[in-house]
Amino acid sequence: METILEQQRRYHEEKERLVDVMVKEMITKKSTLHHQINSDHCTRAMLGRYMEVSSNLQDLYNDKDGLRKEELGAISRPNEFVEFYSRLKQIKEFHQKCPNEICVPMSVEFEELLNARDNLSEEAQSLVQFTDEEGYGRYLDLHHCYLRYVNLKSSDKLDYITYLATFDQLFNIPKERKNAEYKRYLEMLLEYLQDYTDRVKPLLDQNELFGKIQTEFEKKWDNGTFPGWLKETSSALTHAGAHLDLSAFSSWEELASLGLDRLKSALLALGLKCGGTLQERAQRLFSTKGRSLEALDPSLFAKNPKTKGSKRDTERNKAVAFLEAQIYEYVEVLGEQRHLTHENVQCKQAQTGEEREEEEEEQISESESEDEENEVIYNPKNLPLDWDGKPIPFWLYKLHGLNINYNCEICGNYTYRGPKAFQRHFAEWRHAHGMRCLGIPNTAHFASITQIEDAVSLWAKLKQQKASERWQPDREEEYEDSSGNVVNKKTYEDLKRQGLL
Repeated sequence: METILEQQRRYHEEKERLVDVMVKEMITKKSTLHHQINSDHCTRAMLGRYMEVSSNLQDLYNDKDGLRKEELGAISRPNEFVEFYSRLKQIKEFHQKCPNEICVPMSVEFEELLNARDNLSEEAQSLVQFTDEEGYGRYLDLHHCYLRYVNLKSSDKLDYITYLATFDQLFNIPKERKNAEYKRYLEMLLEYLQDYTDRVKPLLDQNELFGKIQTEFEKKWDNGTFPGWLKETSSALTHAGAHLDLSAFSSWEELASLGLDRLKSALLALGLKCGGTLQERAQRLFSTKGRSLEALDPSLFAKNPKTKGSKRDTERNKAVAFLEAQIYEYVEVLGEQRHLTHENVQCKQAQTGEEREEEEEEQISESESEDEENEVIYNPKNLPLDWDGKPIPFWLYKLHGLNINYNCEICGNYTYRGPKAFQRHFAEWRHAHGMRCLGIPNTAHFASITQIEDAVSLWAKLKQQKASERWQPDREEEYEDSSGNVVNKKTYEDLKRQGLL
């Protein structure tokens, strides 16, 4: 029988090996969505096993039955060797009775897991079930939900493409149409989205997502800002009556001078009975002066028989709104799949029957050639790949000078293979961006210059040359004096100041 300490050691080893396998699984490059989903499901299975092992380990450490403490006491007494030889004797007796019993090391199990990941069988390649319409996690299949929606009473009759674009716009549906049948439709739609999310994104913690949705929903519902269920700012009581300041009145007779309508409005605002004669209304309202509503006689208040029903309606509306809140969040999580679904359905509806058959055949051939494409290509000389994904011939590699590398410091020390690519890059965006960062125009003067220092010095020389070629009015502008002598502007002004002209 396995001891408590040995069980703990085995659980710790199992946890470490599970972490190692999960890390290797997550860092492995996935070439297709199919492989990504299968990998996530494998990781979730190992994560569930890790949590189960941790729970068992915690129970052993808690030691509710006291067996661990008893075992520690047995091996830590002064006669620990007696306990050691006693256990050794039990092991020998067990192997004598069962000589063919072999314990498989844990390392063997996890090596098989790694080998199974590298060499998946046909059954293991589909760890989760998807419909043909879902394309193994690429698209949504909302046909059943669509049929349920269009069969709702007073629902808008629309096609499937329009439904895909608007099925999450629940806030546009009037409250009067959100009945029990509508609630059952929401439950059906939410159930599908939750199940689809669990299949496509198995590592997403839906319990944590539910808590987040509930917290945000409660805040918006209490504030009256949830979409489609905005709180009405103008309630019945607000419009039914206006409060009246009684401090300015000393008797009910003065209140009676306000008239029946004003007294009724003030009584409604307080929730009191508003019927009776002018005298009764004035006396009833004046009796509230200087007193709180709690201190008043309950018989003065108007009865509200619809209170119970309105509370039940509020709870029903809140339940429906919470279903909508969950659908909003799941649609946001599945935004990419929803977009691809809309494009896929649109494309299929524009195809003929023959085109659909050809597309299905192409998908089958692509799935069959996936393994061949994922094989490592033998390319020891690191030759460039051709259009078919295979290395180009070595003679063509040498002919185009692709074995010669050219480095450009202006492009951030980017390396270009071959003279053709090197000459072409001077007119491309990377070199132009580097020149712009240096504050130098990318003109023909800087062709074939790759060093920053050379480009800066040439730009300084060009600026100096342009400055020398610029027209200078002091030296080049000519003036003629009264004697007919032609001199430049500077000489003319000097002679003029000396009074010689």
